[in-house]
Amino acid sequence: MRQFKFIISGGGTGGHIYPAISISNELKLRYPNSKIVFVGARDRMEMQIVPKHGFEIIGLWISGFTRSLSLKNFIFPIKLLTSLLRSLFIIKYNKPDVVIGTGGFASGPILYIASLFGIPTLIQEQNSYPGITNKILAKRASKICVAYDNLDRFFDKNKLILTGNPVRSDLQNLAIDSVGAALKFGLEENKKTLLIIGGSNGSREINKLIFNNLNLFESLNIQLLWQCGKIYYEHYKKLNNNKNIKVYDFIDKMNLAYEVADIIISRAGASSISELCIVGKPVIFLPSPNVAEDHQSKNALSLVNNKAALMIEEKNMNKDFKNSFSELINDRELQNELSRNIKKQAKINATRDIVNEIEKLL
Repeated sequence: MRQFKFIISGGGTGGHIYPAISISNELKLRYPNSKIVFVGARDRMEMQIVPKHGFEIIGLWISGFTRSLSLKNFIFPIKLLTSLLRSLFIIKYNKPDVVIGTGGFASGPILYIASLFGIPTLIQEQNSYPGITNKILAKRASKICVAYDNLDRFFDKNKLILTGNPVRSDLQNLAIDSVGAALKFGLEENKKTLLIIGGSNGSREINKLIFNNLNLFESLNIQLLWQCGKIYYEHYKKLNNNKNIKVYDFIDKMNLAYEVADIIISRAGASSISELCIVGKPVIFLPSPNVAEDHQSKNALSLVNNKAALMIEEKNMNKDFKNSFSELINDRELQNELSRNIKKQAKINATRDIVNEIEKLL
């Protein structure tokens, strides 16, 4: 069998990295002797995460262009030119059959250069409102896989395929051993567990909310499994002295975290939503308002309107959280309703369908 070669680029956040890894794993399953090379931004989290999953990664010197006046913007053209030249060498050396982008700064240069050489490119857009990199790349892309309807506002409808978002393969079948999952994190097996995930980089506002409500959680006899983010970990790690609070900068084994959770508090990034639909636990979404077109709120509302989740706007968190959370934790019927309905929204074949489209490009 011919050895196919793929370049996959996506990073900056877990929402771009894990879909890329899921696609890579499916490609490796179908083409065991294929060569897969990742391209990321050299100072971002993909440089640590991707090698742990057994894939080679090359780092580009690239970052975003800030909307405010910043000295970083003056060096951006140099970074971009350097990354375009490096991408040229990567393409010429690896000679890929298809180049796939899942979003993030690094996917821009490599997919652009690939398209100049006539190499088929596929974009996977996770959000209801696309990022600037994918908007630019879409003009030259061969196919665009999306997770939401009505994206023909931004993309050529003849290139669009509605697939949903890829999720980590270990979430398709959560661990049956919830006791073992609890022990992994040092939690009590028979106590209600709240999982807090403010995105792969953490959320300052969610962290403050959780910290300010520690007395509430204690009064309700709830233990916390809390991913606070790397930059906030030093501030909150002292809470690990409390037997009912387990704070992590980043949780690698999210399948175990989801398994042990009874209630989940989360940002509303598209990849997180896709995972949580498969997990099927009651969720309170706290969308970030600091994203393009407030797309996290739109992502969450697609579930809230189907009675599949609860949502609190960030501006109302301090006012509404205590009552909303107390109501949910004390209402078993509401928990069951949210669990049933969020599972109905899951697109469990997203990774398979995206790789089917990649196969067509071969």
